[in-house]
Amino acid sequence: MKEYASPSRKVFLVFNYLLITLITITCILPLIHILAVSFSSSGYVDSGLVTLWPKGFTLASYRFVIKNEKFWKAFGITLLRIAVGVPFNTVLAILMAYPMSKDAEQFPARRVYICFFLFTMIFNGGLVPTFLLVKGLGLLDSVWALVLPHALNIFNAVVLMNFFRGIPKEIEESALLDGAGQSYILIRLYLPLAKPCLATIILFSFMHHWNSWMDGRIYMNFSDNYPLQTYLQTILSASDNILLSAMNSGDLQSIADMLLVNGRNLRASQIFISIIPVLMVYPFLQKYFTTGLVIGSVKG
Repeated sequence: MKEYASPSRKVFLVFNYLLITLITITCILPLIHILAVSFSSSGYVDSGLVTLWPKGFTLASYRFVIKNEKFWKAFGITLLRIAVGVPFNTVLAILMAYPMSKDAEQFPARRVYICFFLFTMIFNGGLVPTFLLVKGLGLLDSVWALVLPHALNIFNAVVLMNFFRGIPKEIEESALLDGAGQSYILIRLYLPLAKPCLATIILFSFMHHWNSWMDGRIYMNFSDNYPLQTYLQTILSASDNILLSAMNSGDLQSIADMLLVNGRNLRASQIFISIIPVLMVYPFLQKYFTTGLVIGSVKG
């Protein structure tokens, strides 16, 4: 059966598709430009001739990145941060969301805890007290300084709590009649049903840890301990120093490459390499994104 669409509906759909297409192009064009700059020689880049296609194609900037030990060390620190932080965030969100999803009869203090947690979404202790706390705990220059201050994301926990509340109560009641405990119900029943929502909060946590750069500048005293985004932020003004060190190294290949690249080439290549993991992970979790956010929000 063909669905009838009124003229106003058709106009809305056309406008909607055009708007989405425009937004998509606006997001993709800067990425293509960065990729083109990274593959272009410095003369064309300095002249402003590079737009969406490389000019004077060269891989010299990527050879610089491959030889740059600080870049790969920062890359490894970010991977370690994700390996520790994402499971930590997910487990804490689950441990908060499950009891908060129960009715007042099962958990009488539920409203008190919800008000307390929601209060932290609006107000926080501030940057200076947080820094003093991290310093007092001896966490400076460690991966825990990047993970523990943001260990429990209240928004993720609220999303997961609403998902749990949307699961029929009969599932839990039948399990309780069979003698199952709350831990068994959570692990064997609720979590398998919550895969779309878990994928969503994992994506949120992954993006937070991957994109965060400010905490690296605050909690790391030495540049060797910077995560990737903090390192990339620092090279925006220090790329020329990297080229100078390459020239002083005496490596003939590095000196030859230096004639073909400049700071803009080097920054573009490192930025593009840094977003490859996001481009690889995001498509696999995107299909759960909308489902994980809206399911459980509509009550019958």
